[in-house]
Amino acid sequence: MAEGERQPPPDSSEEAPPATQNFIIPKKEIHTVPDMGKWKRSQAYADYIGFILTLNEGVKGKKLTFEYRVSEEAENLVATVVPTHLAAAVPEVAVYLKESVGNSTRIDYGTGHEAAFAAFLCCLCKIGVLRVDDQIAIVFKVFNRYLEVMRKLQKTYRMEPAGSQGVWGLDDFQFLPFIWGSSQLIDHPYLEPRHFVDEKAVNENHKDYMFLECILFITEMKTGPFAEHSNQLWNISAVPSWSKVNQGLIRMYKAECLEKFPVIQHFKFGSLLPIHPVTSG
Repeated sequence: MAEGERQPPPDSSEEAPPATQNFIIPKKEIHTVPDMGKWKRSQAYADYIGFILTLNEGVKGKKLTFEYRVSEEAENLVATVVPTHLAAAVPEVAVYLKESVGNSTRIDYGTGHEAAFAAFLCCLCKIGVLRVDDQIAIVFKVFNRYLEVMRKLQKTYRMEPAGSQGVWGLDDFQFLPFIWGSSQLIDHPYLEPRHFVDEKAVNENHKDYMFLECILFITEMKTGPFAEHSNQLWNISAVPSWSKVNQGLIRMYKAECLEKFPVIQHFKFGSLLPIHPVTSG
């Protein structure tokens, strides 16, 4: 990955919006494959990937903690953490939370729903409810709790993977915890990429590292040799360092998720994550 990709996003991502901002209900803007160009040039794309990379830097070399509780009802949850002077933002921000738990008709879930939750967190930063200074808590407490809830739903309802590439994909349901989880393990004194296919190493360390927690969940949900049901991950275990794993996963996330029409056609754009081209300066 280019050196510039490791830099934090512009400061605008953690500034509260002006009091006069007109919040709007997010809507779909990517209707055809040619529309993908608008997405990749948009302020929303720049802010979203900047947010992901900032959190990636924030959790580097750090262990997990678990202390966050999540309310069940989206708008009520958002309303409890949004200051009264920003109450108008609640309907816009809540859309991303509602989109993050899968499709109730198809009973499926995938990386697009995961992206909606990351967008929800990004929006909370943009209106000043969360601060990008809280990077570790955003990933370890909030996002990790979200993962726990979604894994329970996947087990309980046997949710179908939305847009899965099967054995050729990284994972049926998630991508971001592999990125942030590999960042956690950068410069680890003894855990190397080859160890995540070692059952003993996973069992002893999964509570501290998001990447290993993902591997444990996969082995609980799938049967057969790991190299067969998770070929991409098996190949990644041969990469010599976690830094290279992390850089490669960021490139893969952009190519396989953020640049795929079947995923992005469902993304919604509003005043906080707008479709208009990125502004310079």
